[in-house]
Amino acid sequence: DGMGNLRITEKGLKLEGDSEFLKPLYAKEIRSRPGNPLYFQSARNVTVNILNEKTKVLTRLVTGPQAVEAHSQKFEVKTLSGKLLFSADDNEVVVGAERLRVLGAEGTVFPKSIETPNVRADPFKELRLESPTRALVMEAPKGVEINAEAGSLKATCRTELRLESKDGEITLNSAKIKLPNLPQGSSSSAGSRQKVYELCVCPNGRLFLSQAGASSTCQINTSVCL
Repeated sequence: DGMGNLRITEKGLKLEGDSEFLKPLYAKEIRSRPGNPLYFQSARNVTVNILNEKTKVLTRLVTGPQAVEAHSQKFEVKTLSGKLLFSADDNEVVVGAERLRVLGAEGTVFPKSIETPNVRADPFKELRLESPTRALVMEAPKGVEINAEAGSLKATCRTELRLESKDGEITLNSAKIKLPNLPQGSSSSAGSRQKVYELCVCPNGRLFLSQAGASSTCQINTSVCL
């Protein structure tokens, strides 16, 4: 019938209350009573090893006072339906969830490059791409598209903002194109009050405004190009 808290039943041994084993325990299955949790308690750590026929450790799970460690060729986390949520091996780390959310105030840090087909913000949130101390580079063999369907797009920098196309053209397609801070050349007539200007281009590409006349007045104000 057994002894003390240890009972012998048709399904095996049954322990009532807390149990302590001073030496190894060999069993095919360890489970709690229906409706009750199963506790493993240790003063140091709890280690689960999977061995092969030569008693070599294939996988190991260690829960210690400092960390939980998993030693294996591949680590996977799946849902009850079998969908992959997370996996890690020597080659790559895969996040299979529909969305990866980082709650830290500093965001996510990628020391090298990041490869993705789409970068977007949460609904009704702003998307900001910036590099406070270095350069921000976006490359794609078939082009980079920046689109704001329901708002404005803003690009700022401390020194120079350059739009360059090596083999194609740059098109500014808008109902209104404004260059509000263009420098103005000296007025061709001190008493003139007209507000019509000519848009001039310096040899170095700099744009400036010159008060329009019967003919081009850009040559009069070339001192702006210096």
